[in-house]
Amino acid sequence: MCGLSGELRRDERPADTAAVARMTATMADRGPDGVGTWSAGPVALGHRRLKVIDLSDASQQPMVDAQLGLTVTFNGCIYNYPQLRAELEGLGHTFFSSGDTEVVLKGYAQWGTDVVDHLLGMFAFVIVERDSGRVVMARDRLGIKPLYVAEVAGAVRWASTLPALLAGGGIDTSLDPAALHHYLSFHSVVPAPRTVLNGVRKLPPATIRTYENGREHERVYWQVAYERDADKAGWSARDWEDAVLTSLRSAVQRRMVSDVEVGVLLSGGVDSSLVVGLLAESGQQGLRTFSIGFEAVGGRSGDEFQYSDIIAKKFATEHTQMLVPATEVLPALDRAVLAMNEPMVSHDVVAFYLLSQEVAKHVKVVQSGQGADEVFAGYHWYPPVHESADPVGAYRGAFFDRGHGGVNELLSAGFHGEDVSGAFVREHFARPHAQTGLDRALRLDSEIMLVDDPVKRVDNMTMAFGLEARVPFLDHELVELAAQCPPELKLAHGGKGVLKQAARQVVPSEVIDRPKGYFPVPALTHLEGGFLERVQDALGSQQAQDRGLFRTEAIDKLFASPNDALTPLGGNPLWQVALLEMWLQGHGI
Repeated sequence: MCGLSGELRRDERPADTAAVARMTATMADRGPDGVGTWSAGPVALGHRRLKVIDLSDASQQPMVDAQLGLTVTFNGCIYNYPQLRAELEGLGHTFFSSGDTEVVLKGYAQWGTDVVDHLLGMFAFVIVERDSGRVVMARDRLGIKPLYVAEVAGAVRWASTLPALLAGGGIDTSLDPAALHHYLSFHSVVPAPRTVLNGVRKLPPATIRTYENGREHERVYWQVAYERDADKAGWSARDWEDAVLTSLRSAVQRRMVSDVEVGVLLSGGVDSSLVVGLLAESGQQGLRTFSIGFEAVGGRSGDEFQYSDIIAKKFATEHTQMLVPATEVLPALDRAVLAMNEPMVSHDVVAFYLLSQEVAKHVKVVQSGQGADEVFAGYHWYPPVHESADPVGAYRGAFFDRGHGGVNELLSAGFHGEDVSGAFVREHFARPHAQTGLDRALRLDSEIMLVDDPVKRVDNMTMAFGLEARVPFLDHELVELAAQCPPELKLAHGGKGVLKQAARQVVPSEVIDRPKGYFPVPALTHLEGGFLERVQDALGSQQAQDRGLFRTEAIDKLFASPNDALTPLGGNPLWQVALLEMWLQGHGI
């Protein structure tokens, strides 16, 4: 993991190296082990490095290959880089480093933009061609690694974080009404390319963008068909379970490639427990695992240690258990908000922030169980969507925080618009190559919600402490297999049926059959004391009054009963609007 930045001038002026340096400096947390800049005429690149593979300076970035006339900045990890290196050496390429960055560079020299088809891993990279002036940027298939882009006067800039672009200057920070609608309706998910700021966009997942001769070209290089495969029509339930387990076993093994120790974030749920079990099964000994819990608030439990302890004991991991007092959550709140690339309402953002802070003291790399629910249908809204004659309506009723009317009740009249969130979901559901309502919901959640909620949450909070998180459930080959799996097998056993049944071969049943859990932070669901005061400070501030984003009557109504009505997903509506204002204020917007 690292942080990259850059600028391409379009006005025949040299690149603004000072702006690139400012952007790069903001990402020291993402890359505490090294810094580099490079410029040539209209292009400048910046990079912050986290040393995980090839710990020598030979893999320092920006990486320049003068013979090939190529320069690259890269963020992520290519898990099959040793195999690709051997293949490229067989094709005549020679290497000066032993890491994955140079494999991306040489792979581009060999295959051009088709290099992305050869890469197994998570990545965002930018490559500059010396002779043609072409600039190429790409993002991994599931959007695990971020890449933000902004048009400024006479130039295009990019960076791994949105705050880095703000540091470069010249950004239009006015609010995007469509993105606001998504934030308040679509559970804070703002689909690419939008962000809440009009002046910042994000490169969508599985996308390559090329800038050349004043023109811009973009193509999507990977899409999943949520359809049944005729070649698997005769498979039994056990055949599917075995195939899923085999694919996941490969995914977790791939994500052990590293020149530093790799640990696991162990929540105690079936997903992270299965990752631990498969690594132990493969012979990993002394595996470091980490769990976090919080004090109960308002009668809501704040930890799941009883389940993570079962797994740690069974597989003899070197386990670290962290119980966070309520007194530590509030002081961390503003820091967690500042670590967000975009405002993220899920209250377990703070849990990941505090967990990452502690885990980074022990290891540089962890595997995490994120993504299994979106890939294998583990959420409560999937059965009603599958059974409904109106799958779009069923999805909206279960997932959306509020309808279009509710959004307009919150927002001042100047921010009112069309029901863009409803239209977005309807359009996505109407696309071909998804057979059932469940298939359509899973495709939407995997391509959109997953990218801009749990995946972004994990990346932002772990990288705030220079911690690299790897997500085996988002191995693209596993995702392709899961998309073909019959809906009834995924919906069985209360959701994730095929995964749960496969897991029985590895982990104890009491972990599999437990009620569904998550990283609970009760203090942000049941607002009281200092947390409620922080919310009052944000929404009652002069900045909020000057912004005029929300109707005063709507905010007063929320404060009158701050904990009485939760969203369908169990979120606190008052926290949602306060978090947006806190994020804007924290970033000086």
